Amino acid sequence: MSEQLHKTALYEIHVAAGAKMVPFAGYEMPVQYPLGVKKEHLHTRNAAGLFDVSHMGQLRLKGKNAAAALEALVPVDIIDLPSQKQRYAFFTNDNGGIMDDLMVANFGDHLFVVVNAACKEQDIAHLVANLPSDVEIEVIEDRALLALQGPQAADVLSRLQPSVSNMLFMDTAVVEISGIECYVSRSGYTGEDGYEISVPNDKAAELAETLTSFEEVEWIGLGARDSLRLECGLCLYGHDLDTTTTPVEASLLWAISKNRRADGERVAGFPGADVILKQIETKDVNRKRVGLVGQTKAPVREGCKLYDADDNEIGIVTSGTAGPTAGKPVSMAYVRTDLASLGTEVFADVRGKKLPMTVEKMPFVPQRYYRG
Repeated sequence: MSEQLHKTALYEIHVAAGAKMVPFAGYEMPVQYPLGVKKEHLHTRNAAGLFDVSHMGQLRLKGKNAAAALEALVPVDIIDLPSQKQRYAFFTNDNGGIMDDLMVANFGDHLFVVVNAACKEQDIAHLVANLPSDVEIEVIEDRALLALQGPQAADVLSRLQPSVSNMLFMDTAVVEISGIECYVSRSGYTGEDGYEISVPNDKAAELAETLTSFEEVEWIGLGARDSLRLECGLCLYGHDLDTTTTPVEASLLWAISKNRRADGERVAGFPGADVILKQIETKDVNRKRVGLVGQTKAPVREGCKLYDADDNEIGIVTSGTAGPTAGKPVSMAYVRTDLASLGTEVFADVRGKKLPMTVEKMPFVPQRYYRG
């Protein structure tokens, strides 16, 4: 199998660090290191963790109409995205379903877009098919992507490049780190303060070794990345989001820019706008994404069916973890809309046992993004 999988520029470093490598989105990726998933999770919450996320797709969109062209594919304001700022977005289909979620940064002369690894080829094809001829799409193949996350991330990175300490959440910059030109955003997928760093492939190992030489920094694998993002209420595409799920069902109204759902010509300018805007107006959806906290110590994982007190099936768990920082089992799920209110008790079928869970507000652990 390994011969059929791609390897990131940091593959050899992961192996040397004792990583357990697994297939993920067409790549051989580190799921954990000798520290173990739980300790990696807690280390990221307490200090700083380094993640290889080079399997993600990195793209450049160029041309004076690039922002307007991309905005026509997402229910998010791209035209007015300030220079050196980044925004969360998602592609929608004609039924209002989510095709992928992504990050868009405005670097002034181009848009820098990061898409999910599993959707990379589909997203590129979607863009190629829908962007006008005066917008150029460049698939970046020669850069790796690192994420430095945790409360000590800013202190560590600012020792190598002091200017990054002045960045706020969702700021972006092109800076030199240890003499290497990097595209940096102050963002991440853990709920912690931190940075994502696009670095040339031939310099990725050098930068990674520099970062992990700091005692605050440990390598962190996909296992802890998943539990960290879930505790902080962040969706995973293909699990908590998919093409049959609208942003309204997914409780992602906050991510739809206000000027894309108010009166005006830009409102209907994205696929599925009629479906999504009607759902926003009427609040008429059959299911909603919610957070669930277990009343027992047993983790409730993806795929567990959910029931009401009368044993009627009312939903399904899409992500679940033991909650190392939360100190209790936490899950994301879709439940019938009338049972989505905070405090509602539902029951998860775990190996034939109905375990009680309570609908609670997400994030389960406070997000600690640096906003100044």
